[in-house]
Amino acid sequence: MKVKVQAPAKINLSLDVLRRRADGYHDVSMVMQTVSLYDYVTVEETDGDDIEIVCDYEGVPCDERNIVYKAAERFFDYNKLAKKGLKITIDKNIPTQAGLAGGSADGAAVILAMNYIFGTHLSEDEMCDIGAKVGADIPFCIIGGTRIASGTGTKLKKLPSMPACDIVICKPEVSVSTAEAYRLVDSANLNHPEFTAEMVKAIYSHDMFQFTTSLLNDFEIALNIEDIKDVKRIMLRNKALGACMSGSGSAVFAVFSKLSKAEKCAEVLRKTYRDVFVCAPVKEGCSIIE
Repeated sequence: MKVKVQAPAKINLSLDVLRRRADGYHDVSMVMQTVSLYDYVTVEETDGDDIEIVCDYEGVPCDERNIVYKAAERFFDYNKLAKKGLKITIDKNIPTQAGLAGGSADGAAVILAMNYIFGTHLSEDEMCDIGAKVGADIPFCIIGGTRIASGTGTKLKKLPSMPACDIVICKPEVSVSTAEAYRLVDSANLNHPEFTAEMVKAIYSHDMFQFTTSLLNDFEIALNIEDIKDVKRIMLRNKALGACMSGSGSAVFAVFSKLSKAEKCAEVLRKTYRDVFVCAPVKEGCSIIE
């Protein structure tokens, strides 16, 4: 059997790093949103018990280091199934090291596909339990939509949909280590009211001005990267209503009131940057399309 899954990227509408925990992880509070920028992950059964990964995107490992490999192994363990042969093909469009959860989306896609292939009939919550053991963003990538996340990012609560808009995403050449981003946040000793509380109010208000002025991210403040500032300046000069870095970076997204404005901004950005995308909010996470 072969299954193809559409796996959306996520952006962080707000991101507060609250505290470092005794176990070395961090408690966070953030609002996440899936958008119509997709990887496509095909999972098919093969003979034997090897997990083969096929992906031609530069820098993506095709062995046990890949999050999809870990997700597949965890799926077998969770369901007490003997390891079976799989071929996982990743058609990658979401940039890596961007703060867009591209790897986590692929891992979520594999869990969804395997649940169908092996007829395990897991609930959404059970699939999220598997994903949480592999990566903090995987449960959100399974569910998608507009959600507030807490704890290490795996506790999710549904919110009303964010305001309708068009979105431009741009990833500059600089890449960011998540571990280093957390280290810089810890050392920055940021002291401010929680951004996420303001973003939640803005979403419930359905007020676009309140929404776009509540786009804030602790990592962006702590990292203070000039390339990020440059991208935001271009976006805001080209009629963006608001712009913010996503996750631990380095992708930046901007919100526009009209598709024509978003496309014009993307055209300007593409003169300097390779990874530029025009997309929109979507209400779902990973979904089987074939």
